[in-house]
Amino acid sequence: MAAQEETVDLASKQDGQIVTPWDVEADDDEGIDYDKLIDRFGSQRITPELIERMEKLTGKKAHPWLRRGMFFSHRDLEAVLDLYEQKKPFYLYTGRGPSSDALHMGHLIPFMFTKWLQEVFDVPLVIQMTDDEKFLWKGDAETNTIERFYKLGKENARDIIACGFDINKTFIFSNLEYIGHMYPTIVRIERAVTYSQAKGIFGFTDSDNVGKHSFPAIQAAPSFPVAFPHIFGDDTTPLCLIPCAIDQDPYFRMTRDVAPRLGWKKPALMHSKFFPALTGAKSKMSASVTSTTIFVSDTPEQIKSKVNKYAFSGGQVEADDQKKMGANLDVDVAFQWMRFFCDDDDTLRKLEEEYGPGPVRAGDKMLTGEAKALLIKTLQPIIARHQQARAGVTDEMVEAFMAVRKLSF
Repeated sequence: MAAQEETVDLASKQDGQIVTPWDVEADDDEGIDYDKLIDRFGSQRITPELIERMEKLTGKKAHPWLRRGMFFSHRDLEAVLDLYEQKKPFYLYTGRGPSSDALHMGHLIPFMFTKWLQEVFDVPLVIQMTDDEKFLWKGDAETNTIERFYKLGKENARDIIACGFDINKTFIFSNLEYIGHMYPTIVRIERAVTYSQAKGIFGFTDSDNVGKHSFPAIQAAPSFPVAFPHIFGDDTTPLCLIPCAIDQDPYFRMTRDVAPRLGWKKPALMHSKFFPALTGAKSKMSASVTSTTIFVSDTPEQIKSKVNKYAFSGGQVEADDQKKMGANLDVDVAFQWMRFFCDDDDTLRKLEEEYGPGPVRAGDKMLTGEAKALLIKTLQPIIARHQQARAGVTDEMVEAFMAVRKLSF
């Protein structure tokens, strides 16, 4: 029998930081210490050797987020590459908890990366819209109704489709609509997880509603092909690869623990770092703080205003000092965001050398305003292209992506 994942406390604050699916916070200005997080969660680092192997197998250059360490940790990625090398099947799974009318820039990260994975490996993809989760955590009887979160899921699906996924290989589903198909899988998972285990992993208390306690099994279910009989039939062999931010790992640590006991394969994962809030790296960007969040629906002027007003600077207080010493790039939001959204390695390297400490432009270092201007110039066309693509997503396209059907693979 396969070994179980080691049981650890994942829900409490340790090493000056807390990382759960609902709370991400660090005491240090530089944000989350990802090395400590890897050690705590028991995952593995994505090494240069693993990236090189991926490039050799696919014949494609690694995504910038892999090369720059933005996707930095994994579970069983080697097994996925083994399957690809052996021409055996696997599939992708990611998701979205709909809590706002539009996605923000941080929400795009897993979808943009997953689209790249789908193209490179030519595999099917399932995308879970956790409209039920949002109601369980944020719902009420007046404003945040279950109907509202269901509608937000449909709206968010438009942004996801606008990322350019292949409709022949992609199934987007609302939990509220599709859960009947997954229910046998969910029940098996629920029976395999004790209340004590769920409490230790997720930090549930006696005052939490019963729906919260049962939800992890719902998020776990798409990790197994049996949850999608219309796609995989009764074939239980395809392995699942889940690209996600590392705060989602507790769900899949539980999933990997129960998988062998149910006779199913453990899902593999690729973890991304958090997309920092404009106000600094101590927390991730949140859709609930609209004034300091850049949404994919924002206008060019809104983007410019938010970056100039709220983007935390790692630059020196005085301009003369900044010119002499350069900025602390570890905390500078403009630079950190450029690491995500600047595709050109040479441009990013130039910014690092001219804005940060070091001999390049010594005594005449780039000022914070210049770095912010470069970020604004980078973000505006990305968001404009997304808005143009979203405008072309019709109601019929949404229904087609969400139709229960066989995929081509």
